[in-house]
Amino acid sequence: MRRSLYFLLLLIVGTTQLSACAQAGTDQPAAAPAAVRPGQPLPWLDSLLNSSPVLRQHQVGLSLAYADSARPFYGFQDSKYFTPASNMKLFSFYAGLHLLGDSLPSLRYFSRHDTLFFQGTGDPTLLHGDVPSRRAYSFLLNRPEKVLAYGDIRCVTPFGPGWTWDDYGYYFQPERGAFPIYGNTVRFYATPTAPAKTRAGGTASARPAGPVSRVRVLPRYFVPLVGPATPELLTPGLDKDTHVLRDLQENRFHVLPSNKKWVDETPFVTSRGLMLRLLGDTLRRATANAAWRPRPGQDSIRTLHGLRVDSLYRRMLRVSDNFLAEQLLLMCSTTIGSHDSLSTGRVIRYARRRLLPGLPDPVHWVDGSGLSRLNLVTPRTLTALLLKLHQEVPEPRLLSLLAAGGGQGTLRKRYHDAAGPWVWGKTGTLSNNLNVCGYLRTKSGRLVAFTFMNNNHVTDSGDMRNEVERVLRLVRERL
Repeated sequence: MRRSLYFLLLLIVGTTQLSACAQAGTDQPAAAPAAVRPGQPLPWLDSLLNSSPVLRQHQVGLSLAYADSARPFYGFQDSKYFTPASNMKLFSFYAGLHLLGDSLPSLRYFSRHDTLFFQGTGDPTLLHGDVPSRRAYSFLLNRPEKVLAYGDIRCVTPFGPGWTWDDYGYYFQPERGAFPIYGNTVRFYATPTAPAKTRAGGTASARPAGPVSRVRVLPRYFVPLVGPATPELLTPGLDKDTHVLRDLQENRFHVLPSNKKWVDETPFVTSRGLMLRLLGDTLRRATANAAWRPRPGQDSIRTLHGLRVDSLYRRMLRVSDNFLAEQLLLMCSTTIGSHDSLSTGRVIRYARRRLLPGLPDPVHWVDGSGLSRLNLVTPRTLTALLLKLHQEVPEPRLLSLLAAGGGQGTLRKRYHDAAGPWVWGKTGTLSNNLNVCGYLRTKSGRLVAFTFMNNNHVTDSGDMRNEVERVLRLVRERL
């Protein structure tokens, strides 16, 4: 009897507690979804990536981590190696943050009697069309010495390992060097007009018969080297946006017929002699080639500093400027090891050993820009780098340097939202490879570091970008 009463009492108490819980559930708002824990599976995301017809036939990797956490909470093939393309610029950026100060080293110099000896440091901003700095220009222009003597320094080859040779004439692959000028490119500005003779002041007649554009050439030194494209150059495979062709091994430029307004950049073949001629023409001062032989204890070598580093970082990351990224590593090399050379490899070895020793997987890193397909990295390693950047760089500064969805840079045409940007990142694109990594703000307000890599796809690039955006929008909604 007592036992029956005991079980009856337990039943009454349990029923009362369940009723109270149910009542509390109706009187209080539902609790927010708990944050995803590290290692917790996301079946809906696995299913989405596995079932997508756009993603099905190529290599796909995705890594996610809350920006304030220590490690990723989701990975889809994130330990596999991918060709990162321009995502590699984030590694160059990280090296610059640690090896450069708040301004770029523009040149090294010392003075002896009536001669100023100067040497390049890899600074790309001298008379650059997009990130120009007048510091070195004004310095050389106003020095009291009678002679400006350039002392050469050993440097990397003009093209990096694994670069595509037939991209030599495209704006995105200028030659690397110790003392760039004009960004190592020729700029062409075309305006529609009737055929006319060559005019002074930088206008070249590069037109076949019929309505074409008048072309202004900068720097003007190259005007005599510009002419109209001959019929044999007008091959059916030319891209519709190609306006200028350059000979493979010399500075001869051929303008294609057009009656539209356009602007184009074409890299020129660099050399020490050409650099001195361009510099002398610009400064209107005698510039000579000389050996760099400072006397120990007598010649004091100094470094002239120029543009603020964020100006270069912002341009490099937002629009994915390959030339700036390559030159950034050369400038970094002036701060470590020997001063007798500019070496990309020296910086890469230093960064891997001293700056980034704890990454999940070794990075196969061969250049500063990501132009080389020899670069290889895993999604979880890129995400780990994003976490380090977020820990070391104030968030407002970090996000302001990246492309922003619906805002600026390579993401300006995508990820729109009326409330403002919710994606900040770095794209990485080569033929058949489309990657993006960075940070996204979820609907719940958390900042997520993400790496989304797609290699060896044969799908239309527009369809690929649409699918990547669709996946990231769902991540934003559900986390």
